[in-house]
Amino acid sequence: MKELPGTTGLLINEPLLWEKGRAGRCGFSFPRRDVEPASLDEALIGQVPDLPGLSEVDVVRHYTRLSQWNFCVDTGMYPLGSCTMKYNPKINEKMARLTGFATAHPLLPGRCSQGAMRLMFELERLLAEITGMNAVTLQPAAGAQGELTGMLIIHAFHEKNGQGRSKIIIPDTAHGTNPASAALCGFRAVPVKSNEQGILTPETIASVMNEDTAGIMVTNPNTLGLFEENIKQIAEIVHLRGGLVYCDGANLNAVMGIVDMGAMGVDLLHLNLHKTFSTPHGGGGPGSGPLCVNKQLEPFLPVPRPVQENGSFRLSEDFPDTIGRMHAFYGNFGVMIKAYSYIRSLGPDNLKKASQLAVLNANYVKESLKGVFHLPFDRPCMHECVFTDQFQRAFKVSTLDMVKRLMDYGFHPPTVYFPLVVNGAIMIEPTETESKEDLDLFIEACKAIVSEAEEKAPLLHEAPHKCIRGRLDETKAARQPCLTG
Repeated sequence: MKELPGTTGLLINEPLLWEKGRAGRCGFSFPRRDVEPASLDEALIGQVPDLPGLSEVDVVRHYTRLSQWNFCVDTGMYPLGSCTMKYNPKINEKMARLTGFATAHPLLPGRCSQGAMRLMFELERLLAEITGMNAVTLQPAAGAQGELTGMLIIHAFHEKNGQGRSKIIIPDTAHGTNPASAALCGFRAVPVKSNEQGILTPETIASVMNEDTAGIMVTNPNTLGLFEENIKQIAEIVHLRGGLVYCDGANLNAVMGIVDMGAMGVDLLHLNLHKTFSTPHGGGGPGSGPLCVNKQLEPFLPVPRPVQENGSFRLSEDFPDTIGRMHAFYGNFGVMIKAYSYIRSLGPDNLKKASQLAVLNANYVKESLKGVFHLPFDRPCMHECVFTDQFQRAFKVSTLDMVKRLMDYGFHPPTVYFPLVVNGAIMIEPTETESKEDLDLFIEACKAIVSEAEEKAPLLHEAPHKCIRGRLDETKAARQPCLTG
C-alpha cells in the first residue's frame, strides 16, 4: 500500500453527557426491595452530585462514539513505541482473562493459589535468566516503585555495612523519576552530564564518585536511545569506591535477552513489564516494575517471596534482612500473566529477535529522516532515535506543529520535547512490529510535512485539520481541567 492512511469519514458528533441528559431519564433499574425502608443517619447525608439523567442507549452511544474518535495501536502506527503503546499479541490478553486467574481473590489460601504462585515463581526465574541477574521480586506495582524499592535496598545494604552514604549519581540522560525516587529515600541526587556523543564517560563518574556516594542510577539504553558503552568501566569505578550500580531498565526493549546486565556490573535493575513484556499502559493502566538484583542484594528483597518446597508453592516472610513489604498483596497480577505468556510464547530466540527488529526499525527511520530533521547525535541508535526541529525553526515551525500535522496523515504523534537535554526533541520509537511498508509511509509523511513547513507554515500552525477536534489549548487543559458538566 502506497496511499497514506490519513483521510476523513463519517464521525458522529457527541455532546457532553451533561448537555445530553434530561431530568428523570434513567438507564438502570434497582432490584426489587426485600427489606423495609429505613432512614439514613443525618451525618451520612450530603449534597446530591450533579449527575445527568441518561438512558442506557444514551450511555452506550456516547462511549461508542467517543471510542470511534480515538486513534489506537490497533488502528495505526504509534511511534511512541514501547514507552506508551507498542502492539502486543492478543493471546496474552486472553491468558490474563482465564477464569482461574481473573476471578482469584488475593486472600485465597495457599492451597487454592498454587497456579498463581507457580506463575510468579517461574516468572521471577525467567526474568533473571533474560537479564543475567540472580534474583527478582515482582512486588513493585510500577516502574517508579521498582526504583524506590532499589533505593531502599541500596540504603539497607550500606546501613548493614555500617556506612551512612547520602548521595546518588544521576546522569542527565536518566528518566525523570530517578532523582525523585532517590530523594524519596533520603539521598541527594548528584547530576552529571553526558558527553558530546550522548553517553557517559568514566572520567566524569570518577570525578564525582567518593565514599559518601551510595551508587549511580544509570538508564541503559539511555533516554537518547543510545547504549552506554562505557558502563563496565563506570561500574568498576563505582564498585572500587564501595558504591552500587542501579540500572533503569525501562528501555530493555532494545536489549531483551541480548545483554547480560550482571556481567556489565549492574547490581540492581528494574523492568517495566507493562512496556517491554506485553501490556499497553498508555492512559495510566496498571503497571508492574519488577526489581532484579545480584546475589549479595538478594537478602534485602521485599517479602513475602514465593518459594517452592516439596513440589508446592507458598509465600515466605523468613528473610531477616528484607526491607519489608512495598504494598499490600502482590502487585498487578494480570500484568504478570501477560508477561509470562509473552515470554513463553516467543521463547528465547524470538525474544532476542524482537529486540533486534526494534533496533533495526529505529535505525532505518533514523537514516531515512537524517537531513530531513536535525539529528543531534549521528551514530547508531538502539530502539529509538531522537531528532530536533532545528532545521524548521527558520520557518517558525516547531516540533509541536509538525507532530500535530502528522495526525492529518494518519499517524499518532511521537514523543516530543523529551529527553530534556535535547531542545525541541522528536523521539521516534517504531518498535519491532511495524513492517517496512508502514515505516516507509511514516517516513513519507514526515518528509511531506517538512516540505509544508518550508512552503506553507500556517497550515502547520493550525494543525490538525482532519481530526474531530482541532488544536487544543493544552496549557489551559492542564492548568484549568474541567472534568464535570
